[in-house]
Amino acid sequence: PSDPEAFVVPDLSEAVGRVEHDPDLSIDEKRERIQTLEREYAEKSQKIHAIHQLLKAYALYNRDEQYIVEGGEVIIVDEFTGRKMAGRRWSDGLHQAVEAKENVSVRGETQTLATITIQNYFRMYDKLAGMTGTAETEEGEFHSIYGLEVMVIPTNRPIARDDRQDLIYRTKREKFNAMMDEIERLNRMELPVLVGTVSVDVSETLSRMLKRRGIPHSVLNAKYHEQEAQIVARAGQPGAVTIATNMAGRGTDIKLGATVKEDRTVGWLKAKGVDLDAVARSADPTRETDPAKLSDDDVVEPGGLHIIGSERHESRRIDRQLRGRAGRQGDPGASQFFLSLEDDLMRLFASDRIAGIMERMGAQEGEVITHALVTRSIGSAQRRVEMQNFEQRKRLLEYDDVMNQQREVIYDLRLFALEGGEDLKGEIWEMVEHALETSILDYAPEDSHPDTWDLAALRQRLVIDYFLVVEELPQQEGAEHDIDDRDRLVEIVLASARAAFKRKLESFGEMRDRILSFVMLSVIDQKWRDHLYDLDHLKASIGFRGWGQKDPLIEYKQEAYTMFVDLMRDIRKQVSSFAFRATLEVPRQQRRPAPPPRELTLSGPSDVQPTSPAHPPQAEREEQPRDAIAAAMGGARRAAPVGAAAAAPAIAGMGRVAQPTDVSRLQTNRGDGGAARGAPASAEKPIGRNDPCPCGSGKKYKKCHGAGA
Repeated sequence: PSDPEAFVVPDLSEAVGRVEHDPDLSIDEKRERIQTLEREYAEKSQKIHAIHQLLKAYALYNRDEQYIVEGGEVIIVDEFTGRKMAGRRWSDGLHQAVEAKENVSVRGETQTLATITIQNYFRMYDKLAGMTGTAETEEGEFHSIYGLEVMVIPTNRPIARDDRQDLIYRTKREKFNAMMDEIERLNRMELPVLVGTVSVDVSETLSRMLKRRGIPHSVLNAKYHEQEAQIVARAGQPGAVTIATNMAGRGTDIKLGATVKEDRTVGWLKAKGVDLDAVARSADPTRETDPAKLSDDDVVEPGGLHIIGSERHESRRIDRQLRGRAGRQGDPGASQFFLSLEDDLMRLFASDRIAGIMERMGAQEGEVITHALVTRSIGSAQRRVEMQNFEQRKRLLEYDDVMNQQREVIYDLRLFALEGGEDLKGEIWEMVEHALETSILDYAPEDSHPDTWDLAALRQRLVIDYFLVVEELPQQEGAEHDIDDRDRLVEIVLASARAAFKRKLESFGEMRDRILSFVMLSVIDQKWRDHLYDLDHLKASIGFRGWGQKDPLIEYKQEAYTMFVDLMRDIRKQVSSFAFRATLEVPRQQRRPAPPPRELTLSGPSDVQPTSPAHPPQAEREEQPRDAIAAAMGGARRAAPVGAAAAAPAIAGMGRVAQPTDVSRLQTNRGDGGAARGAPASAEKPIGRNDPCPCGSGKKYKKCHGAGA
């Protein structure tokens, strides 16, 4: 509130233009002013962007629809498959905004390192083909984008599934209650039911309603995807009820139980002792439902898996995939969708017309509408949504085609850097020439008089950016110089740069190619990441140009080209700067600190004296009090019992000790104050002088640890 300009973003291009055309400012002052303007613009833009992402997270992204919260993390859910997209995160700070909304740990913002649309990715293949059961609805898009024709192959066996008309209710509450009645009816007839939902939230709502009715069921959504195989395997058993998002059994056949394929006739119901009044109702209003008028052979319900859809998806492909769970390989089955005027698709496209029809017909609470006209109107609404989505994908592809050309240039340059060699050296020198000529152009513009050139500032800039000292250039402003021709100025600077570049390459020695490759790769990767970030922001805001009666795509192409020119200029300048400033240093080998001396305490007299100066002679040690020995060895360690033996010396720093002969106890100082466990007495055969040394060195014992023994 105290700063009315906090969210007013300056017109950067206009402000920069004023600074660049201000004759009273020097080149360095102009650069400083422009950097200040860009910093202010970036800070305000970032603040506005953060608020926009927070509003989007709170208003448009709902828990258990677009994402779930599991283990203190926000995990994205694919709206088409219903599966968790582990490891995927929304970019531009949106994921952080959702994490803040859900009060979980906010992790660092991700940045796009490489991007390509699925369409351009597929078009990189020389040959392209595919197979799917729902391609017919997208035939036009396949032809438009990939130039592919769609061929419909007949099914292996005729489809016996009964695809019924949609049922439309006024509210979601009425719709859910009708679904519960239908599930309960089918469950009494021991028919398997698969309930399809569009989100995790709806699946859990239906699960709670089924629990209240005491109907056993399974839930399959992104939260329980680990049990998918087991749940799908049981989904075709008699009386099984499965609530699932779009992920249920995709690409698999739900195996039906032995008795499930039988039609449920009146005779079957009587034999099972099922109440005919409770189950003879049918969702088809044209069928006879009075049990008294039905014979024993009348079919009340076909066998097989029954599909119940909770609402229509925006894409007809998803609805067809849900229907296709039943009736596979010629099996019987049925499918039906339950809709309400409060569903997203109905609310956006078809609610007004259907609501008017329901009012004219005098529909009451809980009454349903089912008619082919209504189903066709819903299908037309889906086609409109699909057309809109197709136009968005097509537009996105047109935008990505612009980036695709830039991507090819950058990746060719990257491949060039990876291959290295003399060609890379020549390419970097061309970058150096281009960067130096650009710097000269800033301080000695074309068509300007030599007296107006700021050669002292040019000399200072070359030192700062490239560590390049050009002796022919004046050191102070206003100093005399004999450079009055621009071509000669360029020649002087390039001659000094060529000599410095040659000396730099010689200093690299055999590592020259690797260093040059590393310099170019690091610069390209960093600049390309920044360029992708800028293009994302440009793409998000370029649509506003349409308000000014301009084609956003044309504007995007122009802006993206300008940004790419700037990107290549920055790459040349940065690579040139790093090439001159890079130094090769051999890492110093760190000297390892000497290990602490390991004290050896031998019980009893010994003919072998320790060679380490840290060990006093045996006679002196025996004269010391036993408590003093224990204290010297690092703490309250009990002294070993005395025994008469001779011991072989212990080798410090190795994980093993030469086998002693007739040693009762051996203690070594571990340096941690803990008590060392005594080694048991050895009764093994003594080691011969010509035997292999037990330390594993491969030498004879007399020439290794037995030397001097």
